[in-house]
Amino acid sequence: MVTVLKLGGSVITEKDRPETLDGDALTALSAAIAAADVADLVIVHGGGSFGHHHAAEQGVSASEGIRDVDGVMAVHGAMTTLNRFVLSRLHAQDVPALPVHPLSAAARDADGGLSLMTDQVSTMLDEGFVPVLHGDGVVHAGEGVTVLSGDEIVTALAGALDADRVGLCSTVPGVLDGDDEVIPRIDRFEEVADVLGVSDATDVTGGMAAKVRELLALGSPAYVFGPDDVESFLAGKDAGTRIG
Repeated sequence: MVTVLKLGGSVITEKDRPETLDGDALTALSAAIAAADVADLVIVHGGGSFGHHHAAEQGVSASEGIRDVDGVMAVHGAMTTLNRFVLSRLHAQDVPALPVHPLSAAARDADGGLSLMTDQVSTMLDEGFVPVLHGDGVVHAGEGVTVLSGDEIVTALAGALDADRVGLCSTVPGVLDGDDEVIPRIDRFEEVADVLGVSDATDVTGGMAAKVRELLALGSPAYVFGPDDVESFLAGKDAGTRIG
């Protein structure tokens, strides 16, 4: 039973302050992951104030690319730095986490279609490791390098690994309606289109609306929830908003 868990960049970093880690939040999440009894877990984390800050500075997005190597490395370097922070917190809790950097494992074709190598991920799972991927730059035919969001990685992994459960840990306790109440379930994007907006802080990957669209495309149930519900999700329970 494969479980894919995404730790939102806004959860593990101070997203409005460039390259600032929320160490307490990351430590608490790592402890919850370590305490869970999940046999095949894949972790993906977002960019937060590391990747998004540099992507905005470089003018690169999911559709607009750059070919400047220094610019590409600014984005990728920030993400690998954040990835090392995530790994170190997991290792401190004895989670056998190993990194997978998408810049070296993915590509987009000229139409934007994503191919993501997942053999190393499935083999890591088979060998008892916890693969940890992250938002990154991705080489894109005709565009140079564009942004690959953690949410898109989650959906690609979920399909390739035939994941049984998918969860996105966000700064909010679920997808919220106009009264800031958690929407228990979403089956169609049109049901919530009027209440979904984009993040107030710098976000080059589309905010909650993009998350819901990506998760609705999955064949397995997905959940959006806050940090307090990580344990419930990993225990196989409903958490936050169920999508699809």
